[in-house]
Amino acid sequence: MTLPTAATLYYVVDTTWPAAEKIACGPFTLRRGLGAGSRVSAATANAPANNDEIATAAKAMGEMGQPALFMIRDTDADLDAQLENIGYLIKDPVTLYAAPTATMTTTRPPHKTVFTAWPPLAAQVEIWALGGINAARLAVMDRAPMPKTTLLGRTHDKPAGTTYVGMSHGCAMLHALEIGSAFRRQGLAANMTRAAAFWAADNGADFLTLVTTKVNAGANALYTSLGMTVVGHYHYRFKSE
Repeated sequence: MTLPTAATLYYVVDTTWPAAEKIACGPFTLRRGLGAGSRVSAATANAPANNDEIATAAKAMGEMGQPALFMIRDTDADLDAQLENIGYLIKDPVTLYAAPTATMTTTRPPHKTVFTAWPPLAAQVEIWALGGINAARLAVMDRAPMPKTTLLGRTHDKPAGTTYVGMSHGCAMLHALEIGSAFRRQGLAANMTRAAAFWAADNGADFLTLVTTKVNAGANALYTSLGMTVVGHYHYRFKSE
């Protein structure tokens, strides 16, 4: 089975983790993030841009109360070079992963270790809060319009982990996987990822997909060990004060 392209996963990320608003600005699409992080606040290019158009987009983001931030996808090499030349720095290089749900659903997680829940339970909200997933990010999950769920992971009969999964374009995208600090390195993240694949398959998705930063060595090793494949990348460009 052919894996989804990077272009498909950019779309899946954008739809399963949606900005509060999208705004056209010349060759760019701006996003209003309302404090929910880079993914819902970054501008993306729809066509080649000159430096004046970049400056106009940056000013518009400032007027929205957000820093000037541009998402650079695999097809944005020219924009990447332009931004570098005018002083924009790289932030958070990210890797896109995908795997067929059929290959991720050969072994079920142990009984009573992972449960689905929508809306998320108070215990999940607490775990996310400890990991820096704030109310603004919970609002992103809430406004996502497609089939979705959260997963609660348990270790020793205690709430220990949580994640959110949204489905779009035949792909289930896993977001905001957080394991409580006392429960890490005990296999729960792997069990929750497999459980997400089972939910995805049950709801008609052909692929489980996700993104993680390149510097997160543990996450990259985990997803590789589960048979997931790198299908693309992106990073951000920002201008330091």
